[in-house]
Parts: sequence; C-alpha cells; structure tokens
Amino acid sequence: MCGLAGFTMLRRRPEDPQGLIRRMTAPLTPRGPDDEGYYVDAQAALGHRRLSIIDLAGGHQPLSCDGGRYQIVFNGEIYNYIELRAELEKRGRRFATQSDTEVILHQYVLDGARAFERCNGMFALAIWDAQAQELVLARDRMGKKPLYYTISDGELVFASELKALLEHPAVGRRLSLPALNKYLAFGYVPAPDTIFEGIHKLEPGSWLRFGRSETRREAYWDLPLEDHPVSAHTVDQCAEALRTLLAEAVRQRLRSDVPVGVFLSGGIDSSVVTALAARQAAGRLHSFSIGFEEASYDESPYARRVAALCGTEHHHEVLSLQRACAMLPDVLRRLDEPLADASVLPTYLLSQFTRREVKVVLGGDGGDELFLGYPSFQAHRMMERLSFLPPGWRDALNRLARRLPVSHRYASVNFLVQQFFKGAGISPEIRFMLWMGCFGNDERRAVLAPAAREALGREDAFENVRRHVRQSRLDSDLQRIVYLCMKMYLQDDILVKVDRASMANSLEVRAPFLDYRLVEFACGMPLQYKLRGLTTKYILKYAFRDALPREIVHRRKAGFMIPVASWLERDLRGLLEETCGEAALRRDGLFDPAAVRRLIDEHMRHARDHRKELWALLCFQVWKRHYGGG
Repeated sequence: MCGLAGFTMLRRRPEDPQGLIRRMTAPLTPRGPDDEGYYVDAQAALGHRRLSIIDLAGGHQPLSCDGGRYQIVFNGEIYNYIELRAELEKRGRRFATQSDTEVILHQYVLDGARAFERCNGMFALAIWDAQAQELVLARDRMGKKPLYYTISDGELVFASELKALLEHPAVGRRLSLPALNKYLAFGYVPAPDTIFEGIHKLEPGSWLRFGRSETRREAYWDLPLEDHPVSAHTVDQCAEALRTLLAEAVRQRLRSDVPVGVFLSGGIDSSVVTALAARQAAGRLHSFSIGFEEASYDESPYARRVAALCGTEHHHEVLSLQRACAMLPDVLRRLDEPLADASVLPTYLLSQFTRREVKVVLGGDGGDELFLGYPSFQAHRMMERLSFLPPGWRDALNRLARRLPVSHRYASVNFLVQQFFKGAGISPEIRFMLWMGCFGNDERRAVLAPAAREALGREDAFENVRRHVRQSRLDSDLQRIVYLCMKMYLQDDILVKVDRASMANSLEVRAPFLDYRLVEFACGMPLQYKLRGLTTKYILKYAFRDALPREIVHRRKAGFMIPVASWLERDLRGLLEETCGEAALRRDGLFDPAAVRRLIDEHMRHARDHRKELWALLCFQVWKRHYGGG
C-alpha cells in the first residue's frame, strides 16, 4: 500500500516543482510511512509514499525501466505478479527488483493499456512516458484503491487522496451542489463525481491517457452480469468451484514479505476467509475483531467462536460510546469526502489496533454484494410480492407503520418498516438505493436552503443510477440492482470506508472475495443460487456448511454498525447541536435551519427515527468545517 501524486508541465510550469510535489505527498504519509521518492523532469513530476510489503529492500519508487523512458508510481498489490514475471522474462524483459510494481511497468511497456487486463490485484497507478510525453492513470477492476484527478490550465494533476490534490495551486475547492445533492441521497458521492467542482475520481476498471494532443478515457473491464444466467453446474458443482476459487484467492493474498492477519467479525464472509487463511498461513494466524457495549450490536462472541475453531491468535477490543464520541471528529476529518457510513468508526478503531501486530490483513468485503447478503435484497423480493396491492393499500400500510412505537435499538421494527415503505411505488433501482441511502427526494429538498434548492433546479440526484442502468444493458430488475450495488455502494462506500480507515493507520486490507475471477464466476451464477426465496447467500452457506458451525453459517446478518440512533440523542447530542444548529447552518447557507430543527426534535422525543438523515448531516458538517469549500 502506498500513496501517489503528480502533475504534468506540458504547457505551464509551476513555481518550484520539486517543492510542490513534496508538499503534495506529505499528506499521504500515513499511506506510506516507510519510504518516499520523487521524479521531476521538464514535463512531469511524480511523488510516492511507500508502505513496504513486497521486496522490502528493492521496491523503492518511482521505479523506471528502458533507460529511464518510463517512470511509475504505484499503490496496491498485483497478486499474480510471480506468474506474470515468468511470462515477461520469456518475452525478453529483465528485472532489477523483486517487486510487483516493476512487473506491471514491464507489462505496460510490452502491451500498453491491455496490461491492466492481465493483472489480478488492487491498484491505482501512474506511468509517465518521457519520450511520448504522455501520462497514463489506471485503477483496478473493482476500485479498491482510490485515484483523484483534475485537468486545470491544460495540465493533469492527480493523487491518491483529495487532500494531496488540493495542495496544487491550480486546484480549487469549490463545493459542488450537485455532488452534495447526491451525497444526501446516497450517503456518499458516487464516481466519477467528487464533492468539489472540476475534480473527478477515475472510475474502477478504466484508464486515462493524457498528452499534448489528446485526453482519452476508456474502460477495460465491467461486471459481466447477464439477465438470466444459465449454469451447466449443479449446486454441488458450483459450491466446489466456489471453494476452489476462494481458496486460491486467499492463497495469493497471503503473499507478503511481512506477516498477514485477518479481520474477523463472526459473520459468514470473514469466517470463511479466516478458515481458509488459517489452513494456508505459514505460521499461526492473527485475527482481529471489534465489540460494542450494546449487546444488540455486539458480534464478538461469534468471532471468538470462529477464532477458537480455526486456531487463530485472536485480538479483541471494545468500542465504547465515550471512545467513539472522542474519536469521531478526527476520523471524519481524515476522510477526503463526506461519508455517512457510521461503520467507518469501528473500522478505524479495528485498523488502529490491528496495526500494532501486523501490516497486512485479509477482509470479507464483497461477499454481501456478490451473493446478495443484504436485507435490502430480501426487501426487494417482498416488495415484488406486494406489487399486486393497489397504491391506496400501500399508502395505508405506510401510514400504519408510522404509528408504530419508535425505538432507537438496532433493526427496530419501526425503523425497518419505515425504511421498507420509503421506496413504495417507484422504480426498483431507485427504491433499492433509497433503502441503502439517507434522504428521499422530498426530505432532501426540504432540508436544503431555498437558495440551494433554486441553484439545483431540476438536478437529478439519481443520474448515476440511471447511467449505470443504461450501461448494464440488463432487463432483470434484480440483476440491475446487483449491478448498482457493486458499481455504487460497494465501490463508493464500502471500499472507500475500508481504504481510508485502514490507510490512515498504515494498514493494508486485502479482499479475497473481490478476486476478479471469483467476481466473474459469481456474475455467471443463476440468481436462485444466491437468493433462494428469502435465504441470502445460499451458495456460500451451502459451500461452507461443513467448515463452520451452523450458528455462524445461518445467523442473521448484523452488519458492522454502531448504535447511531441512541448515540445521537445522548453523548453525540452536543456535537449534533453545535454543527447542525441554527447559527452554523445559517453561516453556511446550505441547509434550512427550521427543517433540520424539526428532524432533531422529532428524533429526540422519539416521534420519528431520523438516524440516517441526522448522521448524514452531522458527518457533512464536521467534514466541511475541516475542508471548507465555497
């Protein structure tokens, strides 16, 4: 894991390029505390911060080849680099290091942008061709590693994180109202947008080439979902193939010159990864989990059960309310963009105490998206079964749900029913994103200040959803939802959360479920193998039914959440009032103080459960206080 930054100077040369590239890489030090390196010529500057994992002695970057014509800065891991290196040596390439970075550079020299298709890994990279005077950026298929860029004054500026990009004098920090509108809808800003005007995320599975004569962006991979996939495999054959692919993905992700551990929540995804890693690890595997004082949120007994079964050396910490409140502002300030995923807090603490023991861990991210593990998939199927009801009946049920007693406990009946009917009567894709997101259309417009509403006009917060639906070319409602879940929620929420929380603590997280071979296999699997009736992750549970205890395989999904609803009315109430009170909101001019006051008051007196909406507002306000943005 590393951090990278750079800029071109094809038309304009900033004052002191050497000093500028150092200033840009300085905020990336947590991503790479072990080493730093720079390359500056007349037309380009590259900077790198390194977290040493592979080839500790020889992996310094920027790394060059072909007499210095090509220079690369790289963030991530190429898990099949040993196999690729052997092929490249047969094609006549010679290597000066044992690093995976040098492998991808030589692959690019021979194959151009097609090189990225050969890589099985997670990465964001920049390659400068001094002879052609071209800079190429690229990201891995699933978008596990971030890469921001902007084209300003005819030059390309890029970095792993926004905070590094903003150090460049040509990069502004003007807040994008359309991006804010999307953040309120989803709880994150979906790619290629960012919260700032003119700054973009390079989308996963794509590359960008920038030179004097052209700027070209192209996708080299997309999720190969089909409307009605038909498999020649029986359930047993599919389960066997799944076990083989996942075991191989774990094996490759154990490649490291430093010890590797595993995140273990006690859910089926992390438990499967732990079981497979424990069998293949060279020594005793270290596992790590987080618990909560609130019993309804605490999964630690399940994690300890799996750790004992697999023989790992288990480490556990508890996230208390007092500790969460103390660390919340600092964690939110470390995020490049506002993110309303409350699980960033336990993920940050988990990464923090894991880093005391290891530099690298395996995680279970991707299992819910690949095998339809979220309750929202079950809700979609239930909504389909209620579609025969006339709209008047659905409205009556919704009104009845609003009369249920409000509880701030995890997965309370009132909250779940309220969420369920939030999307009644609209398209399945928008409905699913509302279930996973924060504000509905009416609530979002109500909470915005009149000037912000007027400036937005008829701006569509769900344009990314509609674009992805068109891009998918899928007719099946459920398959389109799966596509959206991976292209938006997984890539722009889950993976962003894990990357920022872990890299802020100089920890690398690897995701075996997101091995592209496993992803492609899951995409070709019949839907009934994933969601059978209302049983989620059917094939995963079936494949590992003999490897794990029944209570682990079949337990209800809990999620990696914190007690947001109750915390907001207790210890976080002061911060909420400070950041979302009338004075703060009038000063910024983005939100209607009266509308926000109504949300706070209804939540505090248990008239309505506004945990999602208030958490989104709190996170944005704390973020904006730190980053500004006019």
